[in-house]
Amino acid sequence: MDADRTPEYPDPRAITLQRVLDALVDPVRRSIVAQLWDAPADISCGSFDLGVSKSTATHHLRVLREAGLIRQYYVGTSRMNALRREEFGAAFPGLLDAVVGAERATARSGAAS
Repeated sequence: MDADRTPEYPDPRAITLQRVLDALVDPVRRSIVAQLWDAPADISCGSFDLGVSKSTATHHLRVLREAGLIRQYYVGTSRMNALRREEFGAAFPGLLDAVVGAERATARSGAAS
């Protein structure tokens, strides 16, 4: 991993709950978190199913990274994204479980309409 190219992200214990909630208020960002939660491996930036432009997706990923929810790193020319599930769970127990559960419930109720 090339440390010069790896974007910085904060320690989840150093962030306020308000900052985390601000990051998770957007449905696109909640979708990113849910997709990373369900993924068997880390996801490259262009592989998310978001329905927004590349520049908008980049913005949402940056907000999540700056809130400490994800880490990003490079594999070759691909920027990979990983949910910081364990670290974040230690700082905010149960929060990601609740967010992903609510996101799934919303998706199911939207599909049923």
